[in-house]
Amino acid sequence: MRALIADDEEGPREQLAAALARLWPELQIVARSENGIDAWDDALALEPDICFLDIRMPGLTGLDVAQRLARLSEPPQLVFVTAYGDHALTAFEAGAIDYVLKPVDDARLAQTVARLRNRQAAAQPSAQAMQALLQQLLPAVQRPPARPIQASLGREIKLIAPEEVIYFESDSRYTRVVFEGGEALIRTPLKELLATLDGAQFWQVHRSVLVNSRHIASALRVDENSMQLTLKGREERLPVSRQFQSLFKGQ
Repeated sequence: MRALIADDEEGPREQLAAALARLWPELQIVARSENGIDAWDDALALEPDICFLDIRMPGLTGLDVAQRLARLSEPPQLVFVTAYGDHALTAFEAGAIDYVLKPVDDARLAQTVARLRNRQAAAQPSAQAMQALLQQLLPAVQRPPARPIQASLGREIKLIAPEEVIYFESDSRYTRVVFEGGEALIRTPLKELLATLDGAQFWQVHRSVLVNSRHIASALRVDENSMQLTLKGREERLPVSRQFQSLFKGQ
């Protein structure tokens, strides 16, 4: 079993790692993420079986990350870590999502470890069931309106409204912004843009591609493992990685 721990405070992050080492020595900690944006990126890269997510993190909150993880083809088990005894969380204690309070108590964490082991052997809840559970917690989270994308085009700084963007594509140094009427390169990494955009409108379909769902025409399965997106009025096709193919299942 492989786990990711995400907390923007080093002390609680290391305390949880140490407690897990005592209570579950065979568990491998594959990532210790320092914020929600890194947690999401690390989860895509390392595909842990379990994610321990601090709820209050900068960028993406633990709830934001959990909602994105629940959409993956093979989502990890989720455990929220919080310093607050939020009564809403207690409803999930015996369900598909667990929580532990900071500072972590060994006796309480041992209960969580036992549940995680049992759930790993059982059938996992559906993505729809996980989303329904998470939705009960999400209304308390307020996100400010998305700001325009600022792209340098020669001597001009062009402001691109997020709703005009068709897709973002990252490479090693820049993020390519393809919008209605042109394209531009910006230095902001794709993983940081994720934290500023509406996740219901902009779908991540590959670790390097974020697409405006309003511009998707169809998803085409190329073979058993490969899928591509076609876009309305455009010829290019965008790759869909295995982790995100569950977004396109038909109705």
